[in-house]
Amino acid sequence: MADPKGFMTTPRQDWPRRPVGERVRDWDEVYVPGALLPIISKQADRCMDCGVPFCHEACPLGNLIPEWNDLVSREDWRTAADRLHATNNFPEFTGRLCPAPCESGCVLAINQPAVTIKNVEVAVADRAWELGFAPPRPPERLSGRTVAVIGSGPTGLAAAQQLTRAGHTVAVYERDDRIGGLMRYGIPAFKMEKHHLERRIEQMRAEGTKFRTSTAVGRDIGAAELRARYDAVVIATGATKWRELDVPGRELAGVHQAMEYLPLANRVGEGDLEVSPLSAAGKHVVIVGGGDTGADCLGTAVREGAASVTQLDIYAQPGTDRDEDTDPWPTYPKIYRLSAAHEEAGELATAPAADADARLFAASTLRLTGDADGHVRHLHLVEVDALRRPVSDSGRALPADLVLLALGFSGPDPGDGLVEQLGLELDPRGTITRDTDFATNAPGVFAAGDAARGQSLIVWAIAEGRAVAAAVDRHLTGSSRLPAPIGPYDRPMTV
Repeated sequence: MADPKGFMTTPRQDWPRRPVGERVRDWDEVYVPGALLPIISKQADRCMDCGVPFCHEACPLGNLIPEWNDLVSREDWRTAADRLHATNNFPEFTGRLCPAPCESGCVLAINQPAVTIKNVEVAVADRAWELGFAPPRPPERLSGRTVAVIGSGPTGLAAAQQLTRAGHTVAVYERDDRIGGLMRYGIPAFKMEKHHLERRIEQMRAEGTKFRTSTAVGRDIGAAELRARYDAVVIATGATKWRELDVPGRELAGVHQAMEYLPLANRVGEGDLEVSPLSAAGKHVVIVGGGDTGADCLGTAVREGAASVTQLDIYAQPGTDRDEDTDPWPTYPKIYRLSAAHEEAGELATAPAADADARLFAASTLRLTGDADGHVRHLHLVEVDALRRPVSDSGRALPADLVLLALGFSGPDPGDGLVEQLGLELDPRGTITRDTDFATNAPGVFAAGDAARGQSLIVWAIAEGRAVAAAVDRHLTGSSRLPAPIGPYDRPMTV
């Protein structure tokens, strides 16, 4: 603990964002470049080095948060990078994309603003790259065993890197033309620029991991054929089966899933397209769904030049403070949060009819109506109470030329043939069943990440990848020294 009084003398200071008027004109990350480093050592000083650090419990990776806070406060970047990478393969991803349940579990957060754990994490990760503290770590010897990893999101990449470093020959199969899964085509560049992803992929290539892109297992190559070719298979395809909006008018043109819209915008950034075929430019946009994917659509539509953007959230607007009865410390509370996209929409007044920053809370979609050509023109909604019952005389219509559905995901896509060809069992939620060793009912086939756990956070995805790697290593060799931070049935802290 570098400064025993740091939490009393230093107020919380977050990484400052660029002015809204500047950042909505580009796709660069929203934060001021270089502005984190001058403040982060003092922010790390606020860590109390608790005897029982609940930030550990809140983070499924088991990140050694007090240790690297202390090291950052002393500006010992090399050791801090070592301690950070000891539990997290991709801290520059989590430091940008994770909603930071560790901060909700911070002991200081009982009655003060939490330590800026997420900012400290990303500062260490970025400094590690700048100073050469993240070199490739190829294995000293090969085991002679082979593993196929299906899916290149955070779970698949974490599993592949761990298994490669353990000496196995690993090939990652990705159905898209580039590696990265949702980090590539689902997450907008203003949240995480793609060079962070490219850098890790090149590190993994240098360590020996092989990548097979534009290969959909179950379609381009048979799943049973792949299983016969490798000693073990890890399914990390994610939960790509999106939830639908079952209302009249869903069939109208101009109504699309978020994961039809966001990848096209990302492909513009990759240089594949000049303009997205679903661009929001000049259109009235309504986003159905109040989560992070909806916020990603919001920030994207603002940058594309939408005439208006409104986001619908079926839940009532939460308060700004934790409700100790329903969300006691150290659980992750449902409170009012202002993402960069909502800050932008609020300042630019993209949705004059919204309750706050482009969001309409307690709003349920009734139907969609269109013009004579079959294109959507209005979304009709009603206000609902806490039990989602319509409130009388609360109906209204919003202009809508583009409706984006961001309602979440329920499990792996059944249309890819993977589950059927391997004869995998599914649970009632539609996710792949597995035992305590992450093994499915198909011999030598393991399942991890959202495909088995269900839709979750990036920290849980990486933790699943590390844990399944230990299980596969043990299956192949009889024992494993790889860390397994979680079990397949572990869940976030709840009341």
